[in-house]
Amino acid sequence: MAKSVFFFGDGKAEGDPKRKDVLGGKGAGLAEMTSLGLPVPPGFTISTDVCNAFSRTKRIPDEARTEIESALTRLERAMGARLGDPGASLLVSVRSGARASMPGMMDTILNLGLNDAVAEGLAARTGSPRFAYDAYRRFIAMHASIALGVSKDPFDRALDEARARVAQAKGIDRSRLNAEELKRRVPDADIPAEELKALVPTFKAIVKKETGRDFPNDPREQLWQAIEAVFASWNNHRAQVYRRMHDIPDDWGTACNVQAMVFGNLGDTSATGVAFTRDPSTGEKKLYGEWLPNAQGEDVVAGIRTPFPIRSQGKVVGKADDSLEARMADAYRELSRIAETLEKHFRDMQDLEFTIQEGRLYMLQCRNAKRTARAAVRVAVDMVREGAVSKEEAVLRVDAGGVDQLLHPTLDPKAPKKVLARGLTASPGAASGHIVFSADEAERRAGQGLPVILVRVETSPEDIHGMKAARGIVTARGGMTSHAAVVARGMGKPCVAGVSALAVNYQTQTMTITVYDDAGRSTETVTLKKGDVITIDGGTGHVYEGAVPTVSAALSGEFGELMGWADAVRTMKVRANADTPLDARTARAFGAEGIGLCRTEHMFFDEERIMAMREMILADDHRGRAAALGKLLPFQREDFVGIFREMRGLPVTIRLLDPPLHEFLPTEPKQLAELSKSMGVPVEKLAQRTKDLHEFNPMLGHRGCRLAITYPEIYAMQVRAILEAAAEVAADGVEVYPEIMIPLAITRAELERTRAIVDEVATELAAAGKTVPFSFGTMIELPRAAILAGELAQVAEFFSFGTNDLTQATMGLSRDDAGKFLPAYVDTGILPKDPFVSIDQDGVGALVKLAAERGRGARGKLKLGICGEHGGDPSSIGFFHGAGLDYVSCSPFRVPIARLAAAQASLRARGQNGGHGSA
Repeated sequence: MAKSVFFFGDGKAEGDPKRKDVLGGKGAGLAEMTSLGLPVPPGFTISTDVCNAFSRTKRIPDEARTEIESALTRLERAMGARLGDPGASLLVSVRSGARASMPGMMDTILNLGLNDAVAEGLAARTGSPRFAYDAYRRFIAMHASIALGVSKDPFDRALDEARARVAQAKGIDRSRLNAEELKRRVPDADIPAEELKALVPTFKAIVKKETGRDFPNDPREQLWQAIEAVFASWNNHRAQVYRRMHDIPDDWGTACNVQAMVFGNLGDTSATGVAFTRDPSTGEKKLYGEWLPNAQGEDVVAGIRTPFPIRSQGKVVGKADDSLEARMADAYRELSRIAETLEKHFRDMQDLEFTIQEGRLYMLQCRNAKRTARAAVRVAVDMVREGAVSKEEAVLRVDAGGVDQLLHPTLDPKAPKKVLARGLTASPGAASGHIVFSADEAERRAGQGLPVILVRVETSPEDIHGMKAARGIVTARGGMTSHAAVVARGMGKPCVAGVSALAVNYQTQTMTITVYDDAGRSTETVTLKKGDVITIDGGTGHVYEGAVPTVSAALSGEFGELMGWADAVRTMKVRANADTPLDARTARAFGAEGIGLCRTEHMFFDEERIMAMREMILADDHRGRAAALGKLLPFQREDFVGIFREMRGLPVTIRLLDPPLHEFLPTEPKQLAELSKSMGVPVEKLAQRTKDLHEFNPMLGHRGCRLAITYPEIYAMQVRAILEAAAEVAADGVEVYPEIMIPLAITRAELERTRAIVDEVATELAAAGKTVPFSFGTMIELPRAAILAGELAQVAEFFSFGTNDLTQATMGLSRDDAGKFLPAYVDTGILPKDPFVSIDQDGVGALVKLAAERGRGARGKLKLGICGEHGGDPSSIGFFHGAGLDYVSCSPFRVPIARLAAAQASLRARGQNGGHGSA
């Protein structure tokens, strides 16, 4: 094995900070900060290669163990302290750190190295028994939970019992308080040293009971257990869920960082905190973050205590200024200087962790900060204006998929709403849903199609699956850098954190909110139960009663500027899937350059039209079908006129009728009776005809161009409507470019027959003076069509890949049914992603490439596009760019995502990258 352990300290770092693949993000940041001369406690990073080896064999390789022992000896020399020495004890943290940020998904152990003798020596050396035994009880609980597999619950119960004894000593009536209220009345900081010391043997007894073994007394044994636990956490359930959500490969592994502890809980001159060089919600250029005096880092990120702001908010009537700037001015100035240094060095917004020990500032982490899409756009544009990055880098730095956050509705400002509570604006966006109090319940109810809001006292990494399923998240505790806030921002979900007026009771499945007026006076108490509906606005931090209406999002300002840069560099066009004039208008507003798919069947389901459609399907002969189609013709023509006018000269691809006819037929007796009366045909005859048209496997049945082979008059009517509408709009001076697309073709003969139908109508209209140029093409949605694309291209002038059906047919998966088992395929790694969300590049993608190559081999200027759902997926768009497609088409609201993704694909094809940034 190559070198696998890298020391950092005393201004030097062995590891290459650019090698995040080896050092992980945290290790690379520690190496970089050390090399820059910043105050970083020394330590060493164990590489991701060791993690991968451990994942395979469940043991750390001997060569790596030798290197770790050597690095530990070097760390002891650097600190002038030794692991396990009561007189000069070295305590260390053991932290995970993958190359991609995965906040809270893997494990960390703090205060490692404590045993009875070391704790006694630490108490004597610091003069603070409370500090020593608070650290000791924390370590036992953390190490037992993470390294030994013991549940946290018995430790929490034992701590609550100690809290109850303190409450009794203070004369507080414990019987009238639930667990959360007791914790508020007796916070951890009020538990005295003797109670904390008494918890140590209690905690050890819990370990003995649960594992059958004594808690490890040897600090070196503790260290090996902790390192193995960190590596094992790479494959825990929440980490796997997070990797699936963010497309992080399983074989990356995590590094492990062993670092000398510094203590933010050594009294009022010590503190811990998290800072961002810019506001992660808005992107505003200001130092932003939170801190806690006399606390460990886990207290801030876990939301156990509600933290204070780093920057002074100015004088607030009736409140003390608890900012770091006001209470520890020297440390604040040093932090500000370091923040500016790191942002300039990395040329990107940074996320920083720090500890202040007895007035001295130490940096524990720097990484490119996670941010909302709104903030990502503003930071990217601002950094171009500041001269820090180029326009191309700015385009690459914004996550195209994250842009979706900017396209969702917000609360209607005119709608009546009742504010129940206010919290922190942890993650922007608005959502309504039914209250649930557990992650499992959120996942279960969301799976039933119910919108839910997950309400927790605080979230933990174990809640990741429920946070993914929920429309939004509310927490009673925690701040802007709590687990809930960070993860919600990464997911693009609204979150309101730190709602101090909220009390959650998991036992009764209720939440109680004390409502205050603007003067801070309590006006009422509202209790809501599981299933009640609330609305949250992560942009304002408000929680509202009931469901509040929303309004559409608007894009402007920095986003428009960024998209202008994107449009200037992308080579692939972006169209929209649109079936109505309103859809077309929306698509144009979002920057669509045409319509890539207009599904004509969607035009037939209006109540007035469906009757004529049913008459046509159930007619006995050509004459009956022609009469019904005559009723449908003006409706179709009217729709196309509206769409052509909205698109104003941009191309419009119109797919002729595709679904099987039985989808339009009545299913209820009442509907059959109405149709019988309209057609003058007995109900019994219509019922039998409906039964005759039923198909057992309609996706592979009588649909698409097969309808035109048996009922050519259907396609003839649609072509007439298209060309007459185009002629009408063209007569008004509007350019029109209709593209007539035949679905489900698998042979050249099918295209020749349907082309004959089209040409016959076009010739007839031309004779009447209605000549409009158009193009003729087909949808490639079956494997045979892809394989024989060269033959089809001899008739078709364009291909549009219908990747939804192509995926179904190629992989043998039903979009309607595969949801029952596909998640298991993705979770277990059988498939890297859901193939209906992101294109299966090896299988379906190979057919796309083959069809493109063979099609253009037969017709050099063959236009190629894609109109399946994959047209709005950034990674799929990158693939289609590489396959040489001319355009992608997606839903109107995904057009901005596709525009940005297409630009990024163009830039990456030129060999450019986005630097350090991420959304």
